[in-house]
Amino acid sequence: MPELEIKDKSNKAVGKIALSDDVFGVTAKQGVVHGAVVNFLANQRQGTHSTKTKGFVSGGGKKPWKQKSTGRARSGSSRSPLWRGGGIVFGPQPRDYSYDLPKKAKKLALKAVLSGKLADGEVSVIDNIAFERPRTKDMVSLLQSLQFGGKSVLVIVPEYNKTVMLSARNIPGVTVRRVTDLNSYDVAVHNRLLMTKQAAEMLSEASKK
Repeated sequence: MPELEIKDKSNKAVGKIALSDDVFGVTAKQGVVHGAVVNFLANQRQGTHSTKTKGFVSGGGKKPWKQKSTGRARSGSSRSPLWRGGGIVFGPQPRDYSYDLPKKAKKLALKAVLSGKLADGEVSVIDNIAFERPRTKDMVSLLQSLQFGGKSVLVIVPEYNKTVMLSARNIPGVTVRRVTDLNSYDVAVHNRLLMTKQAAEMLSEASKK
């Protein structure tokens, strides 16, 4: 089992924690992680894009000119895609981009990216994160104390903490996620992971279920 030091807010070691091999010692084919990331991004798409075909643009009810004897090309409607202001051919229409991915594949991909982060030395554990009131300055100070300044950080907490969420939401590159909301994309896209001791224990326990 890999072990990590548990740091306090002053970046001093206050103990050690053993991380589960079932979560932080997993290797998987690259395609598994890629599939999970693509699935996550596809499910975030709103799919509200819409263009008007000639059946939806206004006007065009009358033939612009007679079929013959004008010397001009024949035309049946001013809403033709060939005309300025006409309809769009094969333009995007509202659609649902989301699709399901097997739960086992999602779990395997998440474990693989967590394992990769640990192997690269990009995982840190803190004893606890707590602030008296929401204050961005306090979160910035904590991250600088832990030497995370200038890096994108995924902060993993055991449960919803409004004070921590509000303190981090205005900091570029910093995201707060509960253990139950973790996904492969968030883990992969951030430079560093900062977990509380309780969150790390929850991840290890989840692997046994």
